[in-house]
Amino acid sequence: MSFEKKMEELGMKIPVPGKPAAAYEPGVLVDNMIYVSGQLPMVDGSLQFPGVVGETVTEEQAYQGARICAINALGVVKSMIGSLDRVERIVKVEGFVNSVQEAGYQPKCINGASDVLVEIFGEAGKHARFAIGTSGLPLGSSVEVGMIVKVK
Repeated sequence: MSFEKKMEELGMKIPVPGKPAAAYEPGVLVDNMIYVSGQLPMVDGSLQFPGVVGETVTEEQAYQGARICAINALGVVKSMIGSLDRVERIVKVEGFVNSVQEAGYQPKCINGASDVLVEIFGEAGKHARFAIGTSGLPLGSSVEVGMIVKVK
């Protein structure tokens, strides 16, 4: 089955990436690898779940935010190669969680990105990953996700 058709069946839309807010590219293609810049949980230009996980944002909200970030990253990939059906494998997910210092739930939050990628790509969606806690993210976001994707 087509990955794009799978997303459609799951009720997911592939977003068109917005313009970068600073001096960087949304993604860079080197050989057959796409390095996707960090994506925020933006929906129709609006930041979802801003704040600090453990204070103003719940773990579940951060999980949902990470899902949105991963879908936005796929929008960057599609804009670069024309179709997600050219994805061979999700290689790595890089997750950041704006969280209180004593928190240890960053991996659970970034599971939102990991879970949605496996829902879409199956075995090809399984990846290496890190989930790091930080004291701040762009625009006051609670989560940010980047990824590395191998394409055919």
